[in-house]
Amino acid sequence: MDKRLRAGSAALALALAATLGACGNGSDAGSGGSVTLNYWLWDDAQSASYQSCADAFHKANPNITVKITQTAWAQYWQNLTTQLASGSAPDVWTDHASYYAQFVTSNQILDIQPYVEKDKVDLSQYQAGLADLFTKDGKRYGLPKDWDTMAVVYNTALLPKGAPDLTSLTWNPDDGGTFQKLIAMSTVDASGHNGLDPAFDKNHVKVYGFLPEWADGSQGQNGWGDLAASAGFTFLDKNPWGTHYNYDDPKLAATINWYRQLIDKGYAPKFDKQSTLGRDAVMDAGQGAITITGSWTINSYLSPTAKQKYAFAPLPTGPTGRKTAINGLSDAIYAGTKHKDEAWKWVKFLGSADCQDLVAANAVVFPAIKADSEKALAAHQAKGQDVHVFTDEAGAAGGTFFLPITDHGNEVSQTVQDAIQSVILGQADAASALKKANTTVNALFK
Repeated sequence: MDKRLRAGSAALALALAATLGACGNGSDAGSGGSVTLNYWLWDDAQSASYQSCADAFHKANPNITVKITQTAWAQYWQNLTTQLASGSAPDVWTDHASYYAQFVTSNQILDIQPYVEKDKVDLSQYQAGLADLFTKDGKRYGLPKDWDTMAVVYNTALLPKGAPDLTSLTWNPDDGGTFQKLIAMSTVDASGHNGLDPAFDKNHVKVYGFLPEWADGSQGQNGWGDLAASAGFTFLDKNPWGTHYNYDDPKLAATINWYRQLIDKGYAPKFDKQSTLGRDAVMDAGQGAITITGSWTINSYLSPTAKQKYAFAPLPTGPTGRKTAINGLSDAIYAGTKHKDEAWKWVKFLGSADCQDLVAANAVVFPAIKADSEKALAAHQAKGQDVHVFTDEAGAAGGTFFLPITDHGNEVSQTVQDAIQSVILGQADAASALKKANTTVNALFK
């Protein structure tokens, strides 16, 4: 699941061909009706889990072999684009909400609703709302496989004495609440003065209190989207499949302005300085104290080999409460596969407890089935990893929102990201830049 939330920032124009080829990459593996299904995923941390699922599936279905191909995030989507255009896509691939709308519009993934109804798949077993994400007009394009939420991650060695309680941080776009106080206290200049000290030198910062994510597309999952939602901002008129975005909302402009003033005060690095390294490198170097991250990064931060000692805390509570994006993946079946029935058997298995039990035991992601999310949490606890903030936020009433799913996802992502980055670079004011971006985005739906 690594880097799933940078979907919006990937400058990949998925110009997916609407005409389907004659067949997929699935191949006959020999006599006796044996079939090999090609299955693609991007997260190397999950390869072992899904190989275990593939082995268990083959044992139950000896005539079907699943061949897994893992490719890093950016190359994954580039390769998939090429294969779809040539009519030779994999039989099944791991799908992301940021991309799947384009596959639907191009008629490139299979409607599995008839299979779901025929086999009486229990959709109520999944985390609330996930089963509805990959649907449109009564058709279904995947079963939920996992989910993720967001949290604050901090370097425990850089947490200042007298810091606000991290379990009850507050935030607002005016003064930043106790979250900004924590950030200021965690920022230290070359002389050892923190951001609240009148002697603090913002031009010679040794440790930045907060590291924003600016390559965050139109969703802001790694920070600004969560905080803006806690101020009352909503992305769309409806989700999924809305047709009117609200990027001109003053609450979003106020949120982006709040981020900008962190840079002005020296509490966060300038855009060009941080972007050349990336958040992970700055955190690992001990030059950043706090950032916002997703549950898919748990094992990166809490690994015994991590360069710093980290811990997680809940997102701060904003004017309308604590809000976190919740995102889920599914598995898509290529509409041109020669092996639709076999591919469905594999997708149904991926969405079942038989597979998700195996995934949960490896403590890498939180499976979509509610009972398996609890098993994954227990597996993390058994490894000495305190990560309940992610499951707590997932279960909080009214505490989550889904990332926007619409047509024109790539165009929307690049337009909004460019507008926000122009604000952070001091090239435009937030209200004007976001209003212009919103006009451009909504024109796509006319």
